Amino acid sequence: MQSNTLTSEASRKTLQKAEKSQLRRSYLANFRSYWDLYLLMIPGIIYFIVFKYVPMAGIVIAFQDFSIFAGFTGSEWVGLEHFRNMFSDPQFYSIFRNTLLISLYKIVWGFPGPIVLALLLNEIKHMFFKRTVQTLAYLPHFLSWVILGGILITLLSPTSGTINKLLVFMGLEPIFFLANPAWFRTVLVASDIWKDVGWGAIIYLAALASIDPQLYEAAVVDGANKWKQLWHITLPSLTSTIIILFLLRLGHVLDVGFEQIFILYNSLVYQVADVFETYVYRTGIAQAEFSYTTAIGLFKSVVSLIFVLVANKLVKKFGQDGLY
Repeated sequence: MQSNTLTSEASRKTLQKAEKSQLRRSYLANFRSYWDLYLLMIPGIIYFIVFKYVPMAGIVIAFQDFSIFAGFTGSEWVGLEHFRNMFSDPQFYSIFRNTLLISLYKIVWGFPGPIVLALLLNEIKHMFFKRTVQTLAYLPHFLSWVILGGILITLLSPTSGTINKLLVFMGLEPIFFLANPAWFRTVLVASDIWKDVGWGAIIYLAALASIDPQLYEAAVVDGANKWKQLWHITLPSLTSTIIILFLLRLGHVLDVGFEQIFILYNSLVYQVADVFETYVYRTGIAQAEFSYTTAIGLFKSVVSLIFVLVANKLVKKFGQDGLY
């Protein structure tokens, strides 16, 4: 009985070794076949290692009273003190609320924008007109927020702006959009859509191009109109792409765009516009509170990770493919 058990165990180990050896040979064969593709990956891998993974070592200063002169090893260890200060600061909850609201508005209004634009462009048959619209829609993405901010400030000026001149022409009172708390978030969301809707549509246009045209031909034969084709063919074919991009977007749920807000906001709208990025800039850079702002950054990362994990689990629960 014991000899049979030993023989079975030896056979199992031998089989495992054979499987590992075969797997190694498979990896080597794959590498030899696609060595050029692996070579192309090297710059991207180096980028992520140098600029994403190596800086993660700096998280340790969130648990220290960091001194730039003492460095990582010489700074005093204070544990969770900065996190306690963060959660006991009333301003923190106001900033957290502003960040979540602006991010939520951008997701609700901005995330469907590229999908709608891609669907509309996909229906255009005149190629010159289609390419012209695509170019005009993509163009703002390649302009910095410094340029776009200047354009917005000019357009929304309460005295000389085109928008307010139009309001006065219609018999309405001019609005100081960038100094009015009731309008500032609307300006943020609308300008963010304006800047990135064209660029975001590129992925969806690529996904639309991969749909088999025979599906539409069969639907036409069955009497399906454009709306039914959209509902039963186009949108189901885009589902996996939409889900993946939505999950990736949740990973930046507390990143609402420092450049945009920093250029457009002012002291009159701090109550609705002050977010984590601007607060970290004022506190961490201007006041040299490196440890405290690192604790805020770590908090943001943990919250974003939780959002992604929960959303990914819900997506897989409903039978869709998630990120992993």
